[in-house]
Amino acid sequence: MTKAQERARARRRYEKVQAKQARKAADAARFRRVLAVLGVVAVVAAGLAVLGFKLSKVDPAPAVNAAGCQAPPRSLGTGAQLTLPDKASAEGKTFTAVLTTNCGDITMELDGTKAPQAVASFVQLANENYWLNAPCHRVVRSTAMTVLQCGDPTGTGQGGPGYGFGVENPPADGTYERGTVAMARTSDPQQGNGGQFFIVDAKTSLPDPNGYTVFGKVVAGLDIVDRIVAEGVAGGNGATDGAPAAPISILRVAVTEKKA
Repeated sequence: MTKAQERARARRRYEKVQAKQARKAADAARFRRVLAVLGVVAVVAAGLAVLGFKLSKVDPAPAVNAAGCQAPPRSLGTGAQLTLPDKASAEGKTFTAVLTTNCGDITMELDGTKAPQAVASFVQLANENYWLNAPCHRVVRSTAMTVLQCGDPTGTGQGGPGYGFGVENPPADGTYERGTVAMARTSDPQQGNGGQFFIVDAKTSLPDPNGYTVFGKVVAGLDIVDRIVAEGVAGGNGATDGAPAAPISILRVAVTEKKA
């Protein structure tokens, strides 16, 4: 074999080695690209999984009843044992009370001049969070009486603040105009008032000889009462007095004194 042949043979061996190394390098590069693509896919899949989990944890829109109210919270189911406040704390004063309910805000103006004891009691109960998550347990819709009754944190109509007081400022003719806020009471006109009150939705006649304490009026949000009353009594069947078919609860009450 000549030297030229040996050089040619060596060159061919060199070229084969170079080609083999080039193939290995190409294969390695292709493998790295595959791994990179798989990594991106894995990251995207993980991100979608996390997003899907978060979306699954998002609370659905709260359900509303026929009156347009969200479901009320569970009642705390307890009354209180408080002391009757001095009526002097409300005498000659006017207060604004905002009842925040699961159906919206109802704003009332309280008259401490005409019903100082009732207003002093209302202010105290509001400040004590007595009506926290308190259901309005009764709606009456009849030809003579159309009201929504609230103020018992037990939701039974039997709860009270631990004290009572007498009737103040009853209407002489037993007529309660739309928007009137008056104390509900037991049959005892001397100690029958406590924490329960009613909001008059339509002109109401209550010919009780002792009457009921009128201590304020609704100045905003009476449409909420309209909607609750319109839904009637739970269970239907023509009932005119009972628990509201569209539940409403007082979530909290804020009271501020109006300055002259």
